[in-house]
Amino acid sequence: MSSFVFQTAPQIVCAQGAALRLHELAQSFGAKHVFFVTDRGVLNAGIAAGPLAALQRADIQATVFSDVQADPPEAVVLQAVEAARAAGADMVIGFGGGSSMDTAKLVALLARTPQQLGAIYGIGLAAGPRLPLVQVPTTAGTGSEVTPISIVTTPTAEKKGVVTPLLLPDAAVLDSLLTLGVPPAVTAMTGVDAMVHAIESFTSRHKKNAISDALAVKALQLLYANLREVVSAGASPGARENMLLGSMLAGMAFANAPVAAVHALAYPLGGHYHLPHGLSNSLMLAVTLRFNLSHATAEYAALGRAILPALATSPDAEAAESFVQAITDIVGEMPYAQSLGEAGVPRDALPLLAGDAMKQQRLLVNNPREVTPGDALHLYEAAF
Repeated sequence: MSSFVFQTAPQIVCAQGAALRLHELAQSFGAKHVFFVTDRGVLNAGIAAGPLAALQRADIQATVFSDVQADPPEAVVLQAVEAARAAGADMVIGFGGGSSMDTAKLVALLARTPQQLGAIYGIGLAAGPRLPLVQVPTTAGTGSEVTPISIVTTPTAEKKGVVTPLLLPDAAVLDSLLTLGVPPAVTAMTGVDAMVHAIESFTSRHKKNAISDALAVKALQLLYANLREVVSAGASPGARENMLLGSMLAGMAFANAPVAAVHALAYPLGGHYHLPHGLSNSLMLAVTLRFNLSHATAEYAALGRAILPALATSPDAEAAESFVQAITDIVGEMPYAQSLGEAGVPRDALPLLAGDAMKQQRLLVNNPREVTPGDALHLYEAAF
């Protein structure tokens, strides 16, 4: 067996209503004052009211920071860090989507161990320790609750990552009841985002291992089997829970066997045009799968057999082709823009996007097929 290291969050709590017991986790860390990181949409929807009330009943003070923005800009992250320091918080809770959880990670780190954010972009450059950190996802997509990565948008519209085990939370809380009111389009975007995590982890050229593979396969099975139901009206709590679990498993997988070209191509779309991350990934997924097919035939065949039992005895080439088509089809059914043009990206911006995508070498080196600048431009053109 190949040598590898696998890391994830040390504690995972998965139960309907688990978010109402956040005070118990806070008490286990001896916390008296938590810094609660979320966004205004989540706060205004009332999703956080129950957990905040439970903290108050347990005599745990909570300072709420709700100014998180999608693709969190550096300035907002640093504003949150200063607010946590000023409050004297001794624990951080990230409550929301990936942007809230990514912001919470950096708040927990920088409020405890001050350092320049710009100096720690990259892998293993941050210093610790950090404050205790608990993550509570309210969407089933990013898997940020179990990853050692925080993605930030720089003043030059680049998306850069801080990657360090210090960012792995102390606990992840999965409560599917928090996701019941998520609108169909957001449910779809985040669900496809999670599928991308599973697929790219399984085909990653670096750090792919037996544990990440098993998690990626199980994640994709859960996500593919439940995505259509949760996007439609009247999804069951069970289907929502399956999506949340699939998203987390995919997060565990790609935290250890990292993502690749789909993400590298998606990041400039978020940085320049503020497209939601899940939508950006979705727009680039089908064309990138087709691009990679010749170099990932065995892996795509295995994933195809995992989600489509009828492919059990099919040759690799047939199973891989069927897999690419199945993913293309399900993405095409989702209730949002299906092309870059439809999403509002101008055609004359494609060379700029391709140039920015090529800066994401941290991700591109993991792709099963080398991506050249010409390839990047071609992929954007194919997605247009």
